[in-house]
Amino acid sequence: MPSYRGRLAPSPTGYLHLGHARTFWVAWQRARAAGGKLIFRNEDLDYQRCKPEFVRAMYEDLHWLGLDWDEGLDLNGVGVTSEGSELGDFGPYSQSERRSFYLDAWRKLRDSGLIYPCTCSRKDLERALSAPHEDTQHTDNCGPQAPSPEYAQNSLTQPGAAAVQSLAPDDELPYPGTCREKITTAKDYDSPAGVSWRFKVPDGETISFEDGYFGRQEFVAGRDFADFLLWRRDDIPAYQLAVVVDDAAMQITEVVRGADLLKSTARQLLLIHALGYSTPAYFHCPLLRDEKNVRLAKRHDALSLRRLREQEVKAEEVRGRFEEEWQ
Repeated sequence: MPSYRGRLAPSPTGYLHLGHARTFWVAWQRARAAGGKLIFRNEDLDYQRCKPEFVRAMYEDLHWLGLDWDEGLDLNGVGVTSEGSELGDFGPYSQSERRSFYLDAWRKLRDSGLIYPCTCSRKDLERALSAPHEDTQHTDNCGPQAPSPEYAQNSLTQPGAAAVQSLAPDDELPYPGTCREKITTAKDYDSPAGVSWRFKVPDGETISFEDGYFGRQEFVAGRDFADFLLWRRDDIPAYQLAVVVDDAAMQITEVVRGADLLKSTARQLLLIHALGYSTPAYFHCPLLRDEKNVRLAKRHDALSLRRLREQEVKAEEVRGRFEEEWQ
């Protein structure tokens, strides 16, 4: 088993805000306290939202904050990536260059009979969730609906638009099981391209783990979350698959991230078990919120590190605030 290996894994879809900064600061502190390695991974799979200026900004802003890392990109500390700017034995360190890793995992899950092709669009799912639910089976443009008994009885199938409106910001739309019957056709596909792919969860199974901050966590598959997206129809691996594959390949021993991803950990544990990977430890940080008690997002430009730097706020002040909050 490798010694402590943590990671910073930002996505360059906007400027990093104080919430990101505190989580990365905690990850940095934990790695340094353990005398371990910290890896920087660029999670740039979303080609429509990731932009070069955000890539440069995340390096510059984290260096300004005083963070450093031992493997990954931009070790020269100037905020510019170039050939030879990676260091480490587990690269490449940008997800956009790691497609072969994700394809290998997709093939293993396909051959194991654990995933299925899905032709439902987001509009199909919203329509299914907003429709009355007098019957457990009905037909619409998305095909026959056939949710499992456990699924049909739980809160994921609440009628009306409330099911959509009550979603956590980073959660998936509840999936009604429409394409589950296609699992027998999965082996007919040589490539994931052209359709979405979902992982069939074991309905009723309790997934539990010990979180380093929040303690014991339990989620029930089919009640707290449904069959989840594994590969997007635009031929991009979904977050759940990519992060599991990369953490395993890079031998990450502890994952430090925000509390909004607690439920995602349950999904990822299913993938870890299915793929035969070692399970890392987890430490989820409480989310920072603004003065209206709304959790910070990248649209909060006033609280971005970039804006704070423009206002000549000193990095020592930001780190001092984190230290006070974390005592």
